[in-house]
Amino acid sequence: MATKHVLLLHAGGDSKRVPWANPMGKAFLPVPYLAGDNPDGPVPLLFDHILAISASARQAFKNQGGMLIMTGDVLPCFDASDLVLPDDAACIVTVPTTLDVASNHGVVVASKDGTEGGNYSLCLVDNLLQKPTMSELVEAQAFLDDGRPLLDTGIIAVRGKAWQELVALAYSSSQAIIQEIITSRNELSLYEDLVAAWVPTRHEWLRNRPFGRQLIDALGRHKMFSFCSYDFTFLHFGTSAEVLDHLAGTYSTLVGRGHMCWIPEITACDIAATTVILSSKICAGVSIGEGSLVYDSSLSGRVRIGSQSIVVGVNVDELIEDTPPQVISTTCFTLPDRHCLWEVPLVNSMGRVMVYCGLHDNPKVSIKRDGTFCGKPWRNVLEDHKIQDADMWDSSNHDKCLWNARLFPIMSPSEMLNVGMWLMGTGHDPDGEVSCMWRKSQRVSLEELHRSIDYHQLCTDSSKHQADIAAAIAKSCMTNGLLGRNLFQLCEEMLVNNDSSSQVCKELLTYFPSHGDQYSGVLPQSRAYQVKMDLLRASGDLSTASMVEEKVWASVASETSSAVKYGSKEPSTDAMSSSNGNLHPKKAMVELPVRVDFVGGWSDTPPWSLERPGCVLNMAISLEGSLPVGAIIEATEDQHGVLIEDDAERKVYIDDLSSISHPFREADTFRLVKSALVATGILGHRILSKSGLKIRTWANVPRGSGLGTSSILAAAVVKGLFQLMEDDASDDNVARAVLVVEQIMGTGGGWQDQIGGLYPGIKCTESFPEQPLRLQVVPLLASPQLIQELEQRLLVVFTGQVRLAHRVLEKVVTRYLRRDSLLISSIKRLAELANTGREALMNGEMDELGDIMLEAWRLHQELDPFCSNRAVDELFAFAAPYCCGYKLVGAGGGGFALLLARSVSCAGELRRALRESAAFDVKVYDWSVAMPR
Repeated sequence: MATKHVLLLHAGGDSKRVPWANPMGKAFLPVPYLAGDNPDGPVPLLFDHILAISASARQAFKNQGGMLIMTGDVLPCFDASDLVLPDDAACIVTVPTTLDVASNHGVVVASKDGTEGGNYSLCLVDNLLQKPTMSELVEAQAFLDDGRPLLDTGIIAVRGKAWQELVALAYSSSQAIIQEIITSRNELSLYEDLVAAWVPTRHEWLRNRPFGRQLIDALGRHKMFSFCSYDFTFLHFGTSAEVLDHLAGTYSTLVGRGHMCWIPEITACDIAATTVILSSKICAGVSIGEGSLVYDSSLSGRVRIGSQSIVVGVNVDELIEDTPPQVISTTCFTLPDRHCLWEVPLVNSMGRVMVYCGLHDNPKVSIKRDGTFCGKPWRNVLEDHKIQDADMWDSSNHDKCLWNARLFPIMSPSEMLNVGMWLMGTGHDPDGEVSCMWRKSQRVSLEELHRSIDYHQLCTDSSKHQADIAAAIAKSCMTNGLLGRNLFQLCEEMLVNNDSSSQVCKELLTYFPSHGDQYSGVLPQSRAYQVKMDLLRASGDLSTASMVEEKVWASVASETSSAVKYGSKEPSTDAMSSSNGNLHPKKAMVELPVRVDFVGGWSDTPPWSLERPGCVLNMAISLEGSLPVGAIIEATEDQHGVLIEDDAERKVYIDDLSSISHPFREADTFRLVKSALVATGILGHRILSKSGLKIRTWANVPRGSGLGTSSILAAAVVKGLFQLMEDDASDDNVARAVLVVEQIMGTGGGWQDQIGGLYPGIKCTESFPEQPLRLQVVPLLASPQLIQELEQRLLVVFTGQVRLAHRVLEKVVTRYLRRDSLLISSIKRLAELANTGREALMNGEMDELGDIMLEAWRLHQELDPFCSNRAVDELFAFAAPYCCGYKLVGAGGGGFALLLARSVSCAGELRRALRESAAFDVKVYDWSVAMPR
């Protein structure tokens, strides 16, 4: 355990201030931050965000094991990898806060001495106060110099020897500790026990507890520190109002407002733009006001949900089913503004119960202390409804409040809704029938309810509900064109949440035959095959899915080839006669630089570039004083076949030219040259019948470099062949032809590599999805001073890690064909950054270029989490103090890295540090911008 990392999430007990979240637990609240780009995936929960933040905290533990404690109702928005953790000790994370927040939470009293960083401080902890009053804060001297106290965020990190001793204590006396927690769980939490063991002022109090002395002895010799961050946002989900505030307040731009929802008759509804609808079905006639949250529900009929209201787990479809047809048109349920409504199943087949209260009701506040129900004082509620205390509370209840009031009847859905409107004040009961029905019913309180929830049924119903919504969306997509939604994610939702969903996938497959003709102008064949393959896999037909997968890639290759126009139909008659039927000229030699890309990669890759605009900022460079990639192509009269050689002295002679046809085997060493022979059309050229070819290629860069070597080498071969054929050997024509070469090879690359090598200097290239594909190369008019600074500050480093780009490419293209919204937004952003990077370079803003490189690297890791590895991460961590930006070139996974230093002197220091470090087996290359000759 000494090297393990453990996350301990304190989920809390009954949540009386967010009662509708009790069935699921506050840690599993729906929090759709950053979900707007992924409407077809699972709804993000608070737990998902907590897990993401805690995962980055592992970097702060470095080479030591430890435990991170977090709370399940708080979202701390900060980069946990920036934590500064002391060795062999505990550290409680704090943040300066206002007095009103401090009075409702814990406050850490830190010593005045400590370590100050750029935006943090590290001090010993003197005391811990729980919901302190102003006098307690003053007495404990809990204020910083600016008058703010330090908030206890509930985050504690235990590291090194302190962690080992805690584990040893748990191992030696685990049964005693567990028994103590069981017997005293209402008195104190384990979290507070651990804190008390480290805080000197609390030792005396803790020693009176059965295992307190053991904790003090084990942990007392280790200090507790406070890590105070000044760049930290603390989102507390402690009340219903706070939940809505976090969805509609400062972070509202991050909220996905429609997530896994089915609204088939949107024009027949009245739904406010600020409403958040998650995993829900909304039918015609429903109205929802501003700032409300609807989750895991199904609403139909004339349902009115007010503003700033919360609806969870409610199924009002049953209201329609239970209502006679003649009164359906007049049936209406209204949930007032600022109210909560939720529904839960009860154990022992007791049925379901519908629960409601006001948004700001605090179920813990008694009648004596002005407690409320549905926003009204209890006395008014009792008087308005002619309810006696004895109707809801036993005489033994001295603290009468919403928590223990037997309010909620167990009835049919329509009856519960009618009673609910009567109690909330939106329904009328002139004849007293609803009141009588309520009094005679079996009723439960919130307290009783939470002891009677059928959690298994709750999860089963929720899973089936989500699977049904996913199936409904998928059927709609299949019926109407397959153009936008992510069928793969919808299938995943169905399969995870419903065992019978494979049958639904089989049913969806029956929709396919009509799509070819009906949507041929807007639905690419590759996209259709990808959907079919995903459905086949989801329905369990793996063998057919494998066959369809081949059609996916064949379609991508075909669509690319048909969108690219290159070459000329036939050499001129004069050129043919002047050469007496032989190839002319006799020999062509092409030498090219490699390319490094700053930003924009992936937007050049088919099928993206065939359907959407692309933009890449890259640069041609020479390595170690020479152009590293090249080809020599000679026409031979003494042999009529094709001889191919490479720089590893491997060679092959092909006398039967008809044998050069694709598809080529992946293991074929010479498939690049063979693909170029096919793409250029030289194999069918009549002049080749009287002569042969000798082709020699070289690439003086490490294998798997990420410098675009394969495509640039293909460009050298294609350019040489076009020159021999006296065809159009312009860079633009060659770049297009190489796109087809890539498809023939089966590697499926884009256009940026060959553009990067064929065109000298720095350039920003845009592509436009026209027929044929249009490329626009805009050279960067850089001053000699800018070029010199770039050459001095930018380190081009081979990481020693080899990667295969086409494996990464397959994953990314597959996600695009599935219409993965998150991927699409990331590639759009990369293309936008390319133009931003061009402006930064034009203005000489090198540091801004570094920021752009960092963002591009983050986006690349989102596109493919495996584009980095431990060795690369360690290299970047080592270089970070010297650099303003860094990234791997190309698709990532290894190869070359770009390290943009903060200054020329930092570049020199980093070069020396890498050379002298025994931890890295890397090579820093000498390079220069390959300028026009």
